[in-house]
Amino acid sequence: MTFPKDFLWGGATASAQYEGGFDQGGRGKSQLDFIDFVPSVNRKNSIGTDYMSLERFLKIRNNEGEYNLPYRRGSEFYTHYKEDIALFAEMGFKTYRMSISWCRIFPTGEETEPNQEGLKFYHDVFDELRKYGIEPLVTMIHYENPLPLTEKYNGWEDKRLIDLFVKYSKVLIDEYKDKVKYWITFNEINATLSTPYVGAGIFVEKSEKNELSVCYQALHHQLIASALTVEYAHKTAPQCMIGCMIARLECYAETCSPADVEATMIEDQINLSFFDVMARGYYPKSMLNYFRDNDISFDYVENYQEILKNNTVDFLAFSYYMTYVVSADPSKAENPGNLVKSLVNPYIEVSEWGWGIDPTGLRVTLNKIYDKYRLPMFIVENGLGAVDTLEADGTIHDDYRINYLREHIKAMDKALDDGVELLGYTTWGCIDICSASFADMTKRYGFIYVDADDYGKGTYDRYRKDSFHWYKKVIASNGEDID
Repeated sequence: MTFPKDFLWGGATASAQYEGGFDQGGRGKSQLDFIDFVPSVNRKNSIGTDYMSLERFLKIRNNEGEYNLPYRRGSEFYTHYKEDIALFAEMGFKTYRMSISWCRIFPTGEETEPNQEGLKFYHDVFDELRKYGIEPLVTMIHYENPLPLTEKYNGWEDKRLIDLFVKYSKVLIDEYKDKVKYWITFNEINATLSTPYVGAGIFVEKSEKNELSVCYQALHHQLIASALTVEYAHKTAPQCMIGCMIARLECYAETCSPADVEATMIEDQINLSFFDVMARGYYPKSMLNYFRDNDISFDYVENYQEILKNNTVDFLAFSYYMTYVVSADPSKAENPGNLVKSLVNPYIEVSEWGWGIDPTGLRVTLNKIYDKYRLPMFIVENGLGAVDTLEADGTIHDDYRINYLREHIKAMDKALDDGVELLGYTTWGCIDICSASFADMTKRYGFIYVDADDYGKGTYDRYRKDSFHWYKKVIASNGEDID
């Protein structure tokens, strides 16, 4: 195997899905605190978390006690963090990717001074990680905006959120720069295109712009906020590395028809355009053409070209779960289980939720990204969502997860042998957390089982799955022993 000696093996979670303690320590509410759990009809046609409309939000906002709101609970990391970090250390984690809750630091987003209880909580978490020699990899915002910014400004559609976020990100850098080396500004920044409320705290129906225009307006503001944060980090914490992140959607043409190939090229350009802006410092011509051809217009921030050009990132991070198939024919049937519009790929297996399992695609995308940008990369999300069963003896047998991860590690090894530069690998939901796609606990990703159901019932005790012991062996051998 070709993994470097300092390769950062670990796992990843998000504050909104894991932390809990929504009403403790002075934390304010986020827009995700108002996403309710809707039971599935079946796993491939469930109502996901991207359904939030203004009408539904107002119903929940005015009758909170009548709804099951899982993001408020998460997996209770707020009170279990020492126990959980000890389990991460037992697996041998070199790094742990986590996010900070903006509304725990600035409860409404508009305070002039940060919440000291919130700052102390993360100091305690970082100190606990350091005790075990685990390097924090910190995402500044993982879909979690203070609720008042959605209600007052329609989230990131309003440019005032730039200054509010930069105030917050500067506090994080000043406060934790001696404890955190690796930073990511926005989680899966491109997710706003498919989930505007989750990704940017916006209601498209409140805007005067068409849907794509309001999404790209919000994204433009996020890209500027990210660049200004990079500028501050480079000036005040040069010992740190600061990166960006997208949801990587490697895509294949349905056929070798030139029309299908062209449509696939455009999809790929859209997906990678966010790396172009954050790593190269400009909107590529292909995206300007896409804006023109699809009636997308938004207001650019003053001096945006200079801001983007002068503040590019140090590394590229991305999530990788699946690949998808593109056709130029808009009438083609779609696979509803996927994150994006996609045709069924007959050459790969799918998960219970219809997500295509394609480890070869990971090697392909690693090579493609590295060939284009020549920056170090970090795979910060990868994993298999599945239904796990807690046996009477406290064991959980999840060979399906081991098989999934093993094949993706093999693909990483091949990409490293191809010459790509890869900093590390953090599997998603290394401990069971509230699902991002369905706000449930049924869909689990972790090496550690949390005894809780979709309605918050359970002991919240932690149990080691078979994959826990397997991943411990993988890390100890630096990727050599994956059987």
